[in-house]
Amino acid sequence: MRVFDTTLRDGDQMPGIELDFYDKIEILRALDELGVDVIEAGFPASSEIDRRAVRAAVREASRARIAALARAHPRDVDEAAAAEAHIIHVFIATSDVHMKYKLRMTRDQVVERAVEAVERARSYGATVLFSAEDATRSDPGFLVRIYRSVVEAGASYINIPDTVGTATPWYMEWLVGLIRRSLPSWVWIDVHCHDDFGMATANTLAGVRAGADGVQVTVNGFGERAGNAALEEVVAALHYLMDRSTGIRMELLTPVSRLVASKFGVETPPNKAIVGRNAFAHEAGIHVHGVLKNPATYEPLPPEAVGNRRRIVLGRHSGRAAVEWALQSIGVTPEPALVKYILDRLKENAPRMKKVSEDIIVRWINEYMERRAETPYPRPV
Repeated sequence: MRVFDTTLRDGDQMPGIELDFYDKIEILRALDELGVDVIEAGFPASSEIDRRAVRAAVREASRARIAALARAHPRDVDEAAAAEAHIIHVFIATSDVHMKYKLRMTRDQVVERAVEAVERARSYGATVLFSAEDATRSDPGFLVRIYRSVVEAGASYINIPDTVGTATPWYMEWLVGLIRRSLPSWVWIDVHCHDDFGMATANTLAGVRAGADGVQVTVNGFGERAGNAALEEVVAALHYLMDRSTGIRMELLTPVSRLVASKFGVETPPNKAIVGRNAFAHEAGIHVHGVLKNPATYEPLPPEAVGNRRRIVLGRHSGRAAVEWALQSIGVTPEPALVKYILDRLKENAPRMKKVSEDIIVRWINEYMERRAETPYPRPV
């Protein structure tokens, strides 16, 4: 499967986010090392930073091909070509609401504009990717027409965007299947899904199931409004749930997620799938007991495989197995009376304390030892 990352373009459009040139280059290097196939490095016609970033990306990337976004307008196409992008990503809206109120163009005019832009981009020798903006709210017959027209004009690569996240997985599967059957088999097809209804990952996988051979994603799902399909979720699901392979170095998913979060200045939610701190954290007694016996009981994939790690969290839901594990991890024999004492203290204090650290556990061990008139257990250095 081809992985097309648009963190530096669509992700950078996240409200309140302004990546500078050096942030973009650092993220680009991380994405290239991660194994992304295509990096959309920016929208050259929109800003000088994006123009510089695309040019630099072409030089910096050792593996990934670099894409640049362009509206179906001669100046945009020329700017993308001047930035020396390997792939010129041309787009125009195709839904009736966009054509009527934003473009104020007829269907025939939109097809004509799309074909002209694709021909212009192709004349520069670049690979041409064409996106029908708001594809999932477009008339399917018109969508087939415009995709066929741009392929005849020289586009070898198309994208099917769920621009405002209104598709359902079953509709996405149907629509992508229709487009796949309507185009030559050699045409590359990506899906690009937004998360307005929380279905971006599901819709992306549905598109793959229907015949898409590429996915357009962003790290952490960063992007406009509710964001995009998250790279780490989509790639992990492809590998572990759909038996599809990618060139992604899975063990770098969490480190790259954290780098991008730091550059965006956006803290990753603890319950974020795959890369969150709690993605492989366990507190409930039944869960901890199962994980300590066999991690597969409550972990759908090994945390180390995606660069994350297992965490056993102590709290009011913890059971004996978690306390025994915590004591052993700091070198204390989990004798039954001590385990009971720690459990009692957890039930009493955890709801108020929120976080039970190792220091607190050691303090409770010392309390227990003092009550037994034994030498207190030393605090860890």
